Amino acid sequence: MIKLNVNGKVYELEVEPHETLAEVLRDKLGLRGVRVSCQEGECGACTVLLDGRPVSSCIMLAMQAEGKEITTIEGLGTIDKLHPIQQAFIEEQGFQCGFCTPGIILSTKAFLEKNPNPTPSEVATALSGHICRCGAYPHITRSVLNAAKKLSHHD
Repeated sequence: MIKLNVNGKVYELEVEPHETLAEVLRDKLGLRGVRVSCQEGECGACTVLLDGRPVSSCIMLAMQAEGKEITTIEGLGTIDKLHPIQQAFIEEQGFQCGFCTPGIILSTKAFLEKNPNPTPSEVATALSGHICRCGAYPHITRSVLNAAKKLSHHD
């Protein structure tokens, strides 16, 4: 039995030693915004924030996340009140199929907290661990730059 703090709520769960964080978040907690694609930590689709840092949840054991604060895309905003980063991705069409978008948005959040006024080159470097099979990279970069502006005027 482990306790996981996910999106501000603590869950007590039975997990097998081999279960990944992605499996537990998706299958036991129903958080389908955690996407699984490569299952090798290479594509970024499964990215969640662990104590504010982006991690590949498909290669991390669920037990390793105990005692840490986990944020999934479901914990960022709501349908009625989107997070400024989510709003920026809509405005700039920073997605096509949307499969990779949750992981990219979470990495963007962590990146913009460290670099609130990035250049396009810095955005590309920061998101280099994410694969967008649709090739929406120019839109993604514009989305991140728009989000940076929104966050500088937020709060």
